[in-house]
Amino acid sequence: MEPGNLTSVSEFLLLGLSEEPELQPLLFGLFLSMYLITVLGNLLMILAVSSDPHFHTPMYFFLSNLSFVDICFTSTTVPKMLVNIQTQSKVITYEGCITQMCFFLHFIGLDDFLLTVMAYDRFVAICHPLHYTAIMHPRLCGLLVLVSWVISVLNSLLHSLLVLRLSFCTDLEIPHFFCELSQMVQLACSDTFVNNVVIYLMSFLVAGGPLAGILYSYLKIVSSIRAMSSAQGKYKAFSTCVSHLSVVSLFYLTSLGVYLSSAVTHSSRSRANASVMYTVVTPMLNPFIYSLRNKDIKGALERFFGLTGIPRTILPRLK
Repeated sequence: MEPGNLTSVSEFLLLGLSEEPELQPLLFGLFLSMYLITVLGNLLMILAVSSDPHFHTPMYFFLSNLSFVDICFTSTTVPKMLVNIQTQSKVITYEGCITQMCFFLHFIGLDDFLLTVMAYDRFVAICHPLHYTAIMHPRLCGLLVLVSWVISVLNSLLHSLLVLRLSFCTDLEIPHFFCELSQMVQLACSDTFVNNVVIYLMSFLVAGGPLAGILYSYLKIVSSIRAMSSAQGKYKAFSTCVSHLSVVSLFYLTSLGVYLSSAVTHSSRSRANASVMYTVVTPMLNPFIYSLRNKDIKGALERFFGLTGIPRTILPRLK
C-alpha cells in the first residue's frame, strides 16, 4: 500500500450482526435477555458453591472459577453491542477496540484452560480415587488456576502488542459485533506476516494443547470405567463426567462451527452470526448444564434463598 492510503486511526466501526433497522429492537431484546440470564445464572452458581462448605472441593472450586470467567467473557462483548444498538452508533475507539480484543482473547483462552483443568480433576477422581485428596490439594488447585491465568494473559498481550504495530487504511469497518483478532489483522495495510504466523502458532498451542489434554484425560477415564466390574460403578463414574463433557462439547463444537462457516461461505457476516454460539450461548448454558443434573447444587440454591426449611444432607460423591 502507498503511504497515502494509511491513516491515523482513532476509531473503528462495528457493523454488528445486521444492518436492517427493523431488526435492531429484536436483537437488543434478545441479547439483553441472554446477557442477563448469563450473568444471573453464573452468579448464582458462584453463590451456591461459596455459601455451602460441602462444595469447598476441587471440582466446585474450578466450576466457580469457570462461572466467573464466563461472566467476564460475555461482558467483554455484549454490553458494547447493546450500547451501539441503543444509541444507533457503530463507533468504537481504537483504544477501546484493542482493549476489547485483549480481554476477549484472555477470557476465551482462560475458559479453555479451565475446562482442561476440570478434565484433569475428573481423571484423578476416577483413575486414582484413593489418592484424589492427596493429589488435588488446595495448593495444586490454586496453582493450576494461577498458571491458566498467566498463560492466558501472556497470549492476549502478545496478540495485542502485535496488532498495535500495524498501520490501518481508510476502510475501518469491522463486519462483526466485537473487535475480533482476525478481522483487525485483515483491515491492516502494513505487513501482517508475523501476526498471521503467531495467530496460527498460538491457536495450535492454546487451543490444541488443552484439547489434547482433555482427550487424553477422557481416554484414561474410559479405560478405567471399562475395567470396572460393577455396572452400577460404571454408571456412577460416567455420570460424574456428563456435565463436563457436555460443556466441553458445546465449547469446541461451536468454535469449530465458526471456523467451518467462515471457511465454506467466506462471509464475515456468517462468521459473526456463528460466533454468537460460543461467545454468548455457551456461557449462558453452562450453569444450567451443571445445575440441572446436580441435586446438590439445586438444594444449595434452595437453602440460599430460604426456599426450604429442611436441610438436605449432601452425600460425598464425585461430580
